[in-house]
Amino acid sequence: MISRRNIRVKVMQTLYTIDSMSGEVKPGEPLTILNKKLEASRGLFTYLVFFITEVARYSETDARQRASKNLPTAEDLAVNTKIAGNEVLWKIVETPGFSAAVADFKLKHIIDTELLKKIYLQLAASEEYKEYISVQARDKKSEKDILEFIYRTLLLPNEDFIAHVEEHFINWDDDAEMMEQLVAGYLQKPAGYDFGPILSKEKLDFAKNLLQTTIEKAEVTLELIKPKLKNWDADRIAALDLIILQMGVCEFLFFETIPTKVTINEYIDLAKEYSTVQSGQFVNGLLDNIHKELTQQDKIHKKSHKNSSL
Repeated sequence: MISRRNIRVKVMQTLYTIDSMSGEVKPGEPLTILNKKLEASRGLFTYLVFFITEVARYSETDARQRASKNLPTAEDLAVNTKIAGNEVLWKIVETPGFSAAVADFKLKHIIDTELLKKIYLQLAASEEYKEYISVQARDKKSEKDILEFIYRTLLLPNEDFIAHVEEHFINWDDDAEMMEQLVAGYLQKPAGYDFGPILSKEKLDFAKNLLQTTIEKAEVTLELIKPKLKNWDADRIAALDLIILQMGVCEFLFFETIPTKVTINEYIDLAKEYSTVQSGQFVNGLLDNIHKELTQQDKIHKKSHKNSSL
Protein backbone atom coordinates (compact mmCIF):
# COMPACT_ATOMS: atom_id res chain seq x y z
CA MET A 1 0.00 0.00 0.00
CA ILE A 2 2.91 2.34 0.62
CA SER A 3 4.76 3.66 -2.42
CA ARG A 4 8.54 3.66 -2.79
CA ARG A 5 8.45 7.40 -2.17
CA ASN A 6 6.89 6.79 1.24
CA ILE A 7 9.52 4.15 1.91
CA ARG A 8 12.30 6.60 1.06
CA VAL A 9 10.84 9.03 3.58
CA LYS A 10 10.85 6.37 6.32
CA VAL A 11 14.42 5.36 5.53
CA MET A 12 15.51 9.01 5.43
CA GLN A 13 13.89 9.64 8.81
CA THR A 14 15.55 6.53 10.24
CA LEU A 15 18.97 7.63 9.01
CA TYR A 16 18.40 11.11 10.45
CA THR A 17 17.41 9.60 13.81
CA ILE A 18 20.60 7.54 13.81
CA ASP A 19 22.69 10.57 12.84
CA SER A 20 21.20 12.49 15.77
CA MET A 21 21.94 9.78 18.33
CA SER A 22 24.80 10.12 20.74
CA GLY A 23 27.03 7.12 21.28
CA GLU A 24 27.60 4.04 19.19
CA VAL A 25 24.70 2.59 17.24
CA LYS A 26 23.99 -0.98 18.30
CA PRO A 27 23.84 -3.78 15.70
CA GLY A 28 20.31 -4.08 14.35
CA GLU A 29 19.22 -0.77 15.86
CA PRO A 30 18.65 1.01 12.50
CA LEU A 31 16.32 -1.74 11.35
CA THR A 32 14.49 -1.66 14.69
CA ILE A 33 13.93 2.09 14.30
CA LEU A 34 12.68 1.64 10.73
CA ASN A 35 10.26 -1.10 11.79
CA LYS A 36 8.88 1.12 14.56
CA LYS A 37 8.24 3.89 12.04
CA LEU A 38 6.45 1.47 9.74
CA GLU A 39 4.38 0.14 12.64
CA ALA A 40 3.47 3.70 13.62
CA SER A 41 2.13 4.23 10.10
CA ARG A 42 0.15 0.99 10.32
CA GLY A 43 -1.33 2.10 13.63
CA LEU A 44 -2.31 5.50 12.24
CA PHE A 45 -3.87 3.96 9.13
CA THR A 46 -5.85 1.48 11.24
CA TYR A 47 -7.09 4.24 13.53
CA LEU A 48 -8.32 6.41 10.67
CA VAL A 49 -10.30 3.50 9.23
CA PHE A 50 -11.52 2.56 12.72
CA PHE A 51 -12.78 6.10 13.37
CA ILE A 52 -14.68 6.11 10.07
CA THR A 53 -16.39 2.85 10.97
CA GLU A 54 -17.25 4.14 14.45
CA VAL A 55 -18.85 7.30 13.02
CA ALA A 56 -21.01 5.14 10.73
CA ARG A 57 -21.93 2.72 13.50
CA TYR A 58 -22.84 5.56 15.87
CA SER A 59 -26.23 5.74 14.17
CA GLU A 60 -27.27 2.71 16.23
CA THR A 61 -26.03 4.33 19.44
CA ASP A 62 -27.93 7.50 18.55
CA ALA A 63 -31.10 5.52 17.82
CA ARG A 64 -30.83 3.58 21.08
CA GLN A 65 -30.18 6.67 23.22
CA ARG A 66 -32.99 8.67 21.69
CA ALA A 67 -35.45 5.79 21.98
CA SER A 68 -34.60 5.36 25.67
CA LYS A 69 -35.65 8.90 26.59
CA ASN A 70 -38.45 9.25 29.12
CA LEU A 71 -40.67 10.86 26.51
CA PRO A 72 -39.20 10.04 23.09
CA THR A 73 -40.66 11.89 20.14
CA ALA A 74 -41.75 10.28 16.91
CA GLU A 75 -38.49 11.57 15.43
CA ASP A 76 -36.53 9.96 18.28
CA LEU A 77 -38.14 6.64 17.50
CA ALA A 78 -37.48 6.87 13.78
CA VAL A 79 -33.70 7.38 13.59
CA ASN A 80 -32.51 5.87 10.32
CA THR A 81 -29.72 3.34 10.91
CA LYS A 82 -29.12 2.33 7.29
CA ILE A 83 -25.47 3.36 7.44
CA ALA A 84 -24.82 0.94 10.31
CA GLY A 85 -25.48 -1.85 7.85
CA ASN A 86 -23.29 -0.33 5.14
CA GLU A 87 -21.90 -3.26 3.15
CA VAL A 88 -18.42 -1.75 2.80
CA LEU A 89 -18.40 -0.96 6.52
CA TRP A 90 -19.07 -4.60 7.38
CA LYS A 91 -16.46 -5.87 4.95
CA ILE A 92 -14.00 -3.82 6.99
CA VAL A 93 -15.34 -4.73 10.43
CA GLU A 94 -15.46 -8.45 9.64
CA THR A 95 -11.88 -8.54 8.37
CA PRO A 96 -10.03 -10.60 11.03
CA GLY A 97 -6.90 -8.53 10.60
CA PHE A 98 -8.82 -5.33 11.28
CA SER A 99 -10.17 -6.36 14.66
CA ALA A 100 -6.74 -7.77 15.57
CA ALA A 101 -5.02 -4.50 14.63
CA VAL A 102 -7.57 -2.45 16.59
CA ALA A 103 -6.83 -4.62 19.62
CA ASP A 104 -3.04 -4.59 19.12
CA PHE A 105 -2.89 -0.79 19.02
CA LYS A 106 -5.52 -0.44 21.78
CA LEU A 107 -7.49 1.94 19.58
CA LYS A 108 -10.74 1.68 21.54
CA HIS A 109 -8.96 3.39 24.43
CA ILE A 110 -7.85 6.26 22.21
CA ILE A 111 -11.14 7.23 20.63
CA ASP A 112 -12.80 10.43 21.85
CA THR A 113 -16.49 9.61 22.26
CA GLU A 114 -17.59 13.25 22.45
CA LEU A 115 -15.74 14.06 19.23
CA LEU A 116 -17.17 10.92 17.65
CA LYS A 117 -20.72 11.99 18.54
CA LYS A 118 -20.11 15.53 17.29
CA ILE A 119 -18.89 14.29 13.91
CA TYR A 120 -21.77 11.83 13.61
CA LEU A 121 -24.26 14.65 14.21
CA GLN A 122 -22.55 16.67 11.48
CA LEU A 123 -22.93 13.66 9.21
CA ALA A 124 -26.60 13.22 10.08
CA ALA A 125 -27.29 16.90 9.31
CA SER A 126 -25.55 16.83 5.92
CA GLU A 127 -27.41 16.75 2.61
CA GLU A 128 -25.19 13.89 1.44
CA TYR A 129 -26.32 11.74 4.35
CA LYS A 130 -29.97 12.63 3.91
CA GLU A 131 -29.75 11.63 0.27
CA TYR A 132 -28.00 8.37 1.23
CA ILE A 133 -30.66 7.27 3.73
CA SER A 134 -33.52 8.39 1.48
CA VAL A 135 -32.78 5.49 -0.85
CA GLN A 136 -33.76 2.16 0.67
CA ALA A 137 -31.76 0.03 -1.76
CA ARG A 138 -28.01 -0.38 -1.51
CA ASP A 139 -25.45 -0.09 -4.26
CA LYS A 140 -21.69 -0.36 -4.11
CA LYS A 141 -20.99 3.18 -5.21
CA SER A 142 -23.20 4.93 -2.65
CA GLU A 143 -21.93 2.62 0.11
CA LYS A 144 -18.36 3.61 -0.66
CA ASP A 145 -19.17 7.26 -1.31
CA ILE A 146 -20.77 7.91 2.09
CA LEU A 147 -17.76 6.47 3.94
CA GLU A 148 -15.41 8.53 1.81
CA PHE A 149 -17.57 11.57 2.53
CA ILE A 150 -17.04 10.99 6.25
CA TYR A 151 -13.28 10.85 5.74
CA ARG A 152 -12.68 13.63 3.22
CA THR A 153 -15.35 16.11 4.28
CA LEU A 154 -15.95 15.54 7.99
CA LEU A 155 -12.60 14.27 9.28
CA LEU A 156 -9.69 15.69 7.27
CA PRO A 157 -10.81 19.35 7.36
CA ASN A 158 -11.88 19.08 11.01
CA GLU A 159 -9.37 20.88 13.25
CA ASP A 160 -10.61 19.10 16.37
CA PHE A 161 -10.18 15.71 14.73
CA ILE A 162 -6.70 16.53 13.44
CA ALA A 163 -5.68 17.81 16.88
CA HIS A 164 -7.00 14.56 18.36
CA VAL A 165 -4.99 12.47 15.89
CA GLU A 166 -1.84 14.54 16.45
CA GLU A 167 -2.17 14.00 20.19
CA HIS A 168 -1.99 10.22 19.79
CA PHE A 169 0.12 9.81 16.64
CA ILE A 170 3.29 11.86 16.45
CA ASN A 171 3.79 10.66 12.87
CA TRP A 172 0.67 12.44 11.59
CA ASP A 173 2.53 15.41 10.08
CA ASP A 174 4.87 13.12 8.16
CA ASP A 175 2.19 10.64 7.13
CA ALA A 176 -0.84 12.89 6.51
CA GLU A 177 -0.55 13.07 2.72
CA MET A 178 0.22 9.36 2.46
CA MET A 179 -2.73 8.49 4.72
CA GLU A 180 -5.16 10.54 2.65
CA GLN A 181 -4.25 8.44 -0.38
CA LEU A 182 -4.12 5.12 1.49
CA VAL A 183 -7.47 5.48 3.23
CA ALA A 184 -9.25 6.72 0.10
CA GLY A 185 -7.77 3.84 -1.89
CA TYR A 186 -8.71 1.34 0.79
CA LEU A 187 -12.33 2.48 0.94
CA GLN A 188 -12.59 1.84 -2.79
CA LYS A 189 -11.12 -1.67 -2.49
CA PRO A 190 -11.44 -2.86 1.12
CA ALA A 191 -10.66 -6.45 0.22
CA GLY A 192 -7.15 -5.48 -0.87
CA TYR A 193 -5.60 -5.14 2.60
CA ASP A 194 -5.78 -7.26 5.74
CA PHE A 195 -4.26 -4.76 8.26
CA GLY A 196 -1.14 -6.87 8.69
CA PRO A 197 2.33 -5.50 7.78
CA ILE A 198 1.93 -2.26 5.86
CA LEU A 199 4.62 -3.28 3.37
CA SER A 200 4.68 -6.23 1.01
CA LYS A 201 7.77 -8.46 1.21
CA GLU A 202 9.17 -6.86 -1.95
CA LYS A 203 8.81 -3.34 -0.62
CA LEU A 204 10.06 -4.27 2.85
CA ASP A 205 13.16 -5.76 1.21
CA PHE A 206 13.63 -2.50 -0.68
CA ALA A 207 13.33 -0.49 2.55
CA LYS A 208 15.81 -2.71 4.40
CA ASN A 209 18.27 -2.76 1.50
CA LEU A 210 18.14 1.01 1.05
CA LEU A 211 18.70 1.57 4.77
CA GLN A 212 21.52 -0.95 5.13
CA THR A 213 23.23 0.01 1.88
CA THR A 214 23.22 3.71 2.75
CA ILE A 215 24.83 2.91 6.10
CA GLU A 216 27.34 0.38 4.80
CA LYS A 217 28.37 2.46 1.78
CA ALA A 218 28.63 5.77 3.66
CA GLU A 219 32.35 6.16 2.97
CA VAL A 220 31.92 5.32 -0.73
CA THR A 221 29.14 7.86 -1.19
CA LEU A 222 30.97 10.57 0.76
CA GLU A 223 34.02 10.15 -1.47
CA LEU A 224 31.81 10.97 -4.43
CA ILE A 225 29.91 13.79 -2.74
CA LYS A 226 32.69 15.76 -1.01
CA PRO A 227 34.61 16.82 -4.17
CA LYS A 228 31.36 18.33 -5.54
CA LEU A 229 30.76 20.54 -2.54
CA LYS A 230 33.18 23.23 -3.76
CA ASN A 231 33.26 25.78 -0.95
CA TRP A 232 31.03 23.69 1.25
CA ASP A 233 32.37 21.44 3.97
CA ALA A 234 30.41 18.19 4.39
CA ASP A 235 30.06 19.05 8.07
CA ARG A 236 28.48 22.41 7.25
CA ILE A 237 25.69 21.35 4.92
CA ALA A 238 22.32 20.36 6.36
CA ALA A 239 22.55 16.86 7.82
CA LEU A 240 19.35 15.89 6.05
CA ASP A 241 20.71 17.08 2.69
CA LEU A 242 23.76 14.86 3.12
CA ILE A 243 21.57 11.87 3.98
CA ILE A 244 19.42 12.52 0.91
CA LEU A 245 22.50 12.74 -1.30
CA GLN A 246 23.92 9.51 0.09
CA MET A 247 20.64 7.68 -0.47
CA GLY A 248 20.49 8.99 -4.02
CA VAL A 249 24.04 7.92 -4.84
CA CYS A 250 23.34 4.47 -3.40
CA GLU A 251 20.38 4.12 -5.73
CA PHE A 252 22.59 5.12 -8.67
CA LEU A 253 25.17 2.47 -7.88
CA PHE A 254 23.44 -0.39 -6.12
CA PHE A 255 19.76 -0.46 -7.18
CA GLU A 256 19.84 -1.53 -10.79
CA THR A 257 16.08 -1.59 -11.42
CA ILE A 258 15.48 2.05 -10.41
CA PRO A 259 16.01 4.52 -13.29
CA THR A 260 18.38 7.36 -12.44
CA LYS A 261 15.78 9.93 -13.50
CA VAL A 262 13.34 8.53 -10.96
CA THR A 263 16.01 8.65 -8.24
CA ILE A 264 16.96 12.26 -8.96
CA ASN A 265 13.35 13.48 -9.09
CA GLU A 266 12.38 11.64 -5.89
CA TYR A 267 15.24 13.05 -3.84
CA ILE A 268 14.77 16.58 -5.15
CA ASP A 269 11.17 16.39 -3.96
CA LEU A 270 12.20 15.02 -0.55
CA ALA A 271 14.79 17.79 -0.14
CA LYS A 272 12.21 20.45 -0.99
CA GLU A 273 9.63 19.03 1.40
CA TYR A 274 11.76 18.04 4.37
CA SER A 275 14.92 20.17 4.35
CA THR A 276 15.77 23.84 3.76
CA VAL A 277 14.48 26.29 1.15
CA GLN A 278 17.64 25.89 -0.94
CA SER A 279 17.87 22.12 -0.55
CA GLY A 280 15.93 21.15 -3.66
CA GLN A 281 18.23 23.09 -5.96
CA PHE A 282 21.30 21.97 -4.00
CA VAL A 283 20.41 18.26 -4.19
CA ASN A 284 19.42 18.60 -7.84
CA GLY A 285 22.81 20.08 -8.78
CA LEU A 286 24.86 17.59 -6.77
CA LEU A 287 23.02 14.46 -7.89
CA ASP A 288 23.03 15.56 -11.52
CA ASN A 289 26.78 16.23 -11.34
CA ILE A 290 27.53 12.89 -9.69
CA HIS A 291 25.25 11.07 -12.13
CA LYS A 292 27.12 12.52 -15.11
CA GLU A 293 30.48 11.56 -13.61
CA LEU A 294 29.42 7.99 -12.83
CA THR A 295 27.90 7.62 -16.30
CA GLN A 296 31.12 8.78 -17.96
CA GLN A 297 33.03 6.25 -15.86
CA ASP A 298 30.54 3.52 -16.85
CA LYS A 299 29.75 2.82 -13.19
CA ILE A 300 25.95 2.98 -13.49
CA HIS A 301 24.32 -0.17 -14.80
CA LYS A 302 20.54 -0.28 -14.92
CA LYS A 303 18.11 -2.85 -16.22
CA SER A 304 14.45 -2.55 -17.11
CA HIS A 305 11.94 -3.54 -14.45
CA LYS A 306 8.18 -3.16 -14.64
CA ASN A 307 7.96 -1.79 -11.08
CA SER A 308 11.08 0.36 -11.21
CA SER A 309 9.21 3.65 -11.09
CA LEU A 310 7.05 2.81 -8.07
